[in-house]
Amino acid sequence: MKNHQVTIMDIARELNLSKSTVSRVLTGHPNVSKHTKDAVLELAKKLDYQKNMLAISLNSKKTYNIGIIVPEFSSSYFPQVIIGAQEAARQAGYNTVFSQSNESYQTEVANTKVMLANQVDGILISLTKETQNYDHLKIFERKGIPIVFFNRVCSEMSVPKVIVDDYEGAFNAVEYLIKSGRKRIAHLAGPLSLRVSGHRLDGYKAALKKYDIPIDQELIISYDLEISKVKIYVNHLLNLESPPDAIFAVNDPTAIEAIQIIKKRGLKIPQEIAVVGFSNDYASALIAPSLTTVAQPLSEIGRTAIELLIEQINRDVNDWKAVTKVLKTELIIREST
Repeated sequence: MKNHQVTIMDIARELNLSKSTVSRVLTGHPNVSKHTKDAVLELAKKLDYQKNMLAISLNSKKTYNIGIIVPEFSSSYFPQVIIGAQEAARQAGYNTVFSQSNESYQTEVANTKVMLANQVDGILISLTKETQNYDHLKIFERKGIPIVFFNRVCSEMSVPKVIVDDYEGAFNAVEYLIKSGRKRIAHLAGPLSLRVSGHRLDGYKAALKKYDIPIDQELIISYDLEISKVKIYVNHLLNLESPPDAIFAVNDPTAIEAIQIIKKRGLKIPQEIAVVGFSNDYASALIAPSLTTVAQPLSEIGRTAIELLIEQINRDVNDWKAVTKVLKTELIIREST
């Protein structure tokens, strides 16, 4: 057995069991005695048995591989989502293949081609900030390969989606600032091509309207998420004749950069200006002052997306369900407010 990959037949022969019995144990079938199960698993471990995924895929017409495509790894958001997704996939017997698009539409298209070439059973994807054409994703639908979007989603495609209530999260953050006495609240928004940016902007505006605070377009800056540009925009806001007394940022990296710039200007946080972010990045608790932020249930996003995807994989294409799961956020209050 040392000269070839150990098979189910090898284990069956050594234990004097049938191939089907060994197979049932290794696939988790319940109708096997504990004594037999323990003997098979012990020998499988001793012989370093590995499932023959090629044979399994030929028999089941599945590869048991799931693709995950994310736009970036620079913040902790997507790695944390992936951790939740990977664990849920593992528990369901699937492997995961990752790629990141570096916020490039062309790279995203290339990544989808790699996933197709690897014959994944389905993909999870969060779009880049550049993505406005979805032809490369509609190919999966035509081939009967399910897709689940999360965070940054495509409204054109009737497929499952996992999002958080960005509107409510933004509303709660701005309402908290208002109740804390802030009257001139600026918003560093993301690109409005992204649904999440639009919903967070809408939540910001709704909170101002609720408390009869005029919406000042001078205090709203939408940008392309290039962190190097935050310095320009924050300094612009601080140089206004009536500067803001608070900044609500579209995400934590933007808010953290804003804090650094404000501190360099010699302003006190939160006494002179408060800052709130969105997503609860790891660094948000470590920066000084620590950042008040809207936390998202990142592991739950990953788990939920995988569960929806596997449901689609196990359904006939004609029975696919375009379910949208909306998860709640939580305002985490720290020193920056």
